[in-house]
Amino acid sequence: MTRTTLLPLLLPCAALLAACASSPAPHGQVKGAEASSREMGQSDSNRVATLAMRANLNSLYLLMSKLYRRNPAEWKKTATTREEAEKKVRDAIEQRQPWPELQGKRDIVAMTLALAPDFKGDRVAAFIDATADMIIVAHGNKIEFFLVDGLDAQHLYNAARNVEIAAWVLASRRNAAGAPLLLSDEMGGDVRNLSFEREFGKIVGRLDLMAEFSTERYRRAGISYVQNLLGGSFLQFLPVR
Repeated sequence: MTRTTLLPLLLPCAALLAACASSPAPHGQVKGAEASSREMGQSDSNRVATLAMRANLNSLYLLMSKLYRRNPAEWKKTATTREEAEKKVRDAIEQRQPWPELQGKRDIVAMTLALAPDFKGDRVAAFIDATADMIIVAHGNKIEFFLVDGLDAQHLYNAARNVEIAAWVLASRRNAAGAPLLLSDEMGGDVRNLSFEREFGKIVGRLDLMAEFSTERYRRAGISYVQNLLGGSFLQFLPVR
């Protein structure tokens, strides 16, 4: 083909490439929740705490699904399918029902049991349930927050450290046979999967931010009170006519 015959064929291709280059690839977007009557009983800080809690629980559910995929022998201990096992754990967390294999233990005691080398039950379910319970306990045993609720910044900070410790134990502790308690992140050869660590990091980051936000909230309340007092005396406009 000559240059003259090729030109009509190349021009549409060039235009298509230019359009692709100028249009960024879609990466999702932020979507707000539907408004509900329950929000009438929530302050801005209540709403932030509720959203952070929901995000942390969703992160735990994602970790549960990923752990089950890498450790299918675990869900087979309590269910006939992976989806059924995940639903059982989610229902137990959302309804605040004790997980039977944790023997009535809760909070950090339940986390310790779930990460014990000799634990024989569904370790994924026990670990996710215990970690969720610890986070909920740190939030005053609540998943949703309203005007009458308050948060203890130190408890939230401690919860963040507990998640860090749990992630480290999960990655480093071995059972009696010398195998990892659960297969999670993988690094070796051409394989590099750190998705578990990143999801744990998101939970830690949210908890630390909520701890700082809770402390800042009360500090700013005192400053706002003083500003209002000063404003009432010294920051009023003066009449000009």
